[in-house]
Amino acid sequence: MKKKALTTSDIAEYCDVSPRTAVQWISEGKIKAYRTPGNHSRVKIEDFLTFLKNYNIPIPKEFISTDSQDNKKRILIVDDDKDMALTIERTLKLPRKYDIDLAFDGFDAGRKVIEFKPDLVILDIRMPGMDGYAVTKRIKDIPELLHTKIIAISAFFEEEGREKILSLGANVCLDKPFNKEDLLNGVGKLID
Repeated sequence: MKKKALTTSDIAEYCDVSPRTAVQWISEGKIKAYRTPGNHSRVKIEDFLTFLKNYNIPIPKEFISTDSQDNKKRILIVDDDKDMALTIERTLKLPRKYDIDLAFDGFDAGRKVIEFKPDLVILDIRMPGMDGYAVTKRIKDIPELLHTKIIAISAFFEEEGREKILSLGANVCLDKPFNKEDLLNGVGKLID
């Protein structure tokens, strides 16, 4: 696909709806769009794909074949311990089915979740500055990341810490050090 942006007519055609419905989705904020100087709505391809994924609408073939990276699930690993982050990355790279990015603090994670739009975040709880609780809350406060899964990891999980992170939106809690099979199983259950 050579287009960089789609019109409401393009979206209507891909989704088999009327252009008026596509305009309504944009006005309701379901599809992120921008306005041209001529006051027309345009939707970036990546924003259209996010919309399709969020609403479980089949992705048209021409979008799947243009970017093989879109076939891979995206995982963001967030840990201030670089050795731990790299160990997790090595463990997950073996199956070769994930697109992986790293962040080494909560602030960097906050920026990367918006840019990278991960399907899953593997998140250390105890980090200086913005901790894992704050990062989890930030992720769950962004509507387009609402479906992002979170695996919280910590060497010092207390029962109230587990309850707090799960109540903020984490899906799984793992203790450090963790078994590689437990990590792969947790990831597989959430995004495969």
